[in-house]
Amino acid sequence: MSRPPSWIKRVLALPNDRPAKIVGVAVLLCLVCSIMVSAAAIGLRPLQEANRLLEIRRNILQVAGLMRPGADIDELFKQIEPRIVDLRSGSFTDAVDPMDYDQRQAARDPATSIALPPEQDIASIRRQAHYATVYLVKDEQGDVSAVIVPVHGYGLWSTLYGYLAVRPDGREVVGLQFYEHAETPGLGGEVDNPDWRALWPGRLLFDDEGAVRIEVVKGTAAKGEAGIHQVDGLAGATLTARGVNNLVRFWAGENGFGPFLQNLPRELAEHG
Repeated sequence: MSRPPSWIKRVLALPNDRPAKIVGVAVLLCLVCSIMVSAAAIGLRPLQEANRLLEIRRNILQVAGLMRPGADIDELFKQIEPRIVDLRSGSFTDAVDPMDYDQRQAARDPATSIALPPEQDIASIRRQAHYATVYLVKDEQGDVSAVIVPVHGYGLWSTLYGYLAVRPDGREVVGLQFYEHAETPGLGGEVDNPDWRALWPGRLLFDDEGAVRIEVVKGTAAKGEAGIHQVDGLAGATLTARGVNNLVRFWAGENGFGPFLQNLPRELAEHG
């Protein structure tokens, strides 16, 4: 075992009440602790990344309605095919690899994103990446049963990140799920309530003319055909509900996935 440096010996040899020893011991303790924390962080990074990927897959499967208690997530995810969409053209593209692409990072880079003017930025995201990763849900015959698109936007206290799943017609909602936010538990945090999430399936994003009609209303959605584009608001969380309304309408609109969703049947027929 190597001997400690001479300066450490000198510090330890000082009387315990000497300021130099108190400071020296504190510095040494901080140094040792920082080394241990850094080593732990580096050592745990692969596990943290694996857990992050597993959580992303779990949320994708859940919004697609495929998640089951005790199921093997990796096995279920074999039904999911990630693809890249060029948001500028609304078409599938092979310009980037979906396995390596990071949409959040791309949105921060002026070379791979655009700044949104305030009148267009109803979701308060500031910048829009050129590309986005979407997920095709395929059945046993290999046919696409749903398409999942990433959505995000500002609520009351935080940016909400989630997934919106739609039918291959590009209009009917399969589900909406958020996987990251810092909204108030019991209020805005009710976006995670399974009862509220259950209100989304079957709602229509667009009317027959292709205009975005989906909305989170204040109070209760209308009954029957009048409410086919409406989802109940969140009691006591008006601003969070407004944020969800804005982000869903943004991503369904012309500056988000609107062109892609409008052309989805053709895109799936030609490139699915």
